Amino acid sequence: MSLLVVGLSHRSAPVSVLERASLSADAQLKLLQDTVAAEPAAEAAVLATCNRIELYADVDKFHAGVAELSTLLAQHSGVGLDELTPYLYVHYEDRAVHHLFSVACGLDSMVVGEGQVLGQIKDSLARAQDLHTAGRLLNDLFQQSLRVGKRAHSETGIDRAGQSLVTFGLEQLAAGEDVSAWARGKKALVIGAGSMSSLAAATLARAGVAEVVVANRTFDRAERLARILTEDEGTDVPARAVPMESVPAELTRADIAVSCTGATGLVLTAEAIAAAVEGRTAAPATGTPDGFGEEGPSAVRALPTSLGSEENCPLDLPAAQRSGFSVLGEAAVAGMDAATLEQHAAWVDNATVDRRTAVRRTPETDAELITALAATAATAGRIPERRRPEPAAALVRPEPALFLLDLAMPRDVDAAAHRLAGVRLVDIESLAEASAGAPMAADVDQVRRIVGDEVAAFGAALRAAHITPTVVALRAMAADVVVGEIARLEGRLPGLDDKHRAEITQTVKRVVDKLLHAPTVRVKQLAAEPGGAGYADALRTLFDLDPETVASVSRADESTEKNRGPE
Repeated sequence: MSLLVVGLSHRSAPVSVLERASLSADAQLKLLQDTVAAEPAAEAAVLATCNRIELYADVDKFHAGVAELSTLLAQHSGVGLDELTPYLYVHYEDRAVHHLFSVACGLDSMVVGEGQVLGQIKDSLARAQDLHTAGRLLNDLFQQSLRVGKRAHSETGIDRAGQSLVTFGLEQLAAGEDVSAWARGKKALVIGAGSMSSLAAATLARAGVAEVVVANRTFDRAERLARILTEDEGTDVPARAVPMESVPAELTRADIAVSCTGATGLVLTAEAIAAAVEGRTAAPATGTPDGFGEEGPSAVRALPTSLGSEENCPLDLPAAQRSGFSVLGEAAVAGMDAATLEQHAAWVDNATVDRRTAVRRTPETDAELITALAATAATAGRIPERRRPEPAAALVRPEPALFLLDLAMPRDVDAAAHRLAGVRLVDIESLAEASAGAPMAADVDQVRRIVGDEVAAFGAALRAAHITPTVVALRAMAADVVVGEIARLEGRLPGLDDKHRAEITQTVKRVVDKLLHAPTVRVKQLAAEPGGAGYADALRTLFDLDPETVASVSRADESTEKNRGPE
């Protein structure tokens, strides 16, 4: 076995790098084709999910394989090799098997124990089989990983330790509230109709939302998902399909929006989300200096999406400080109106006030400020002291009116939406942060033991299988010897009748079988142990077996394995 995996995941790379390195469906197919066309690789499979990109291959040279697979990942992801390399991990032979089995059990997932990855592994194998890039090794490996994952979920309580990424994301949106209680009665918009979006739609329907609207670029797929939800006997939630062009309008009606598409660009921009919030509340996107629109605290407005620079400060700090006066003393600001000071305090506090309504300085206000400072210095005999102003009252952020869950990689929703008032956004990056400190269930240790046992068994079976073609070739050679000797006997004894000829033939075959039985059984046992790969070479040398005969047996086995579908 020369199994090699090169990849990156949420454990090795920041989400921003994962997002840039994500592979479209077409890029994955091209990567597979280029990998098997490369010299070190004989088989290849790609496992690409929202939080990992991994390339598996059967290689004949380790160092050349690592270099080639890393280069191919960089080329097809569009991220430079120098930039990508620090985030790549490499697993070889038994460590590679251990890694995939751990992934299949949910041990390496962002949400420990989630079971969605099994479907993604199955899709990965099917893709490789369709392109005929999966041979005996990868067929056996991925098939066994599916069995190991199912065993872990059936024999342990790993399901209690983890959940689907959808459920975890909804829990983050609910901010500690029971998801069913939080979602009940809300209107949901699901953008996309793939496996993740389908799971999100079904989860929301079971949670008791008032309606599920499905939008997808291929309208037929959206209709099919909506029909499945409507016909589901476990829920009575109405569902309908809409084209992608209707998303802006539907967003003004939705309370929850989940997006997971394969788009390479943003599906929802910050401007579109702000417009949707305004559309649902009839509130302007900008507000008055008190932090709310004319409608008062109940209105939802959009906060600025960037912090700006110092020249936008209402008090123009650099100019004031160059004049030699402090703008922080009480007397120094005696002539300033309260609205200007409040704008400055809020500007300092991470720009949570819309600067577009800020009071701008004029020559007249400059003159008033200088006069006030000079008068204070003359009266007190000193320049006013420097100290921090009294903290301005914190602006109350409105309760979210729109909840967004972005499960796509690369992201579907503009990250600037995090800074929009009335919006709560949970995306892959915030999910990674939230899951970093999640407690591990006691069942995880049991799953790890299962993985260890399965890795050892898989390695032994693979090493034993490696010697099988040699054993088959040995027995074929022995059968040819029997046939040749019986032919010689018939030439010497032409009067031999059929009964005696058959008896002699069976006797010779039994002798040969008995002589070969113990050595072939023993050599399979020895070959299954670590370091047993050399026994096949020894057997070929001792019995002078034709290498081409052994190779033809291997090719026959591999042709059968290559077309075998996933379980």
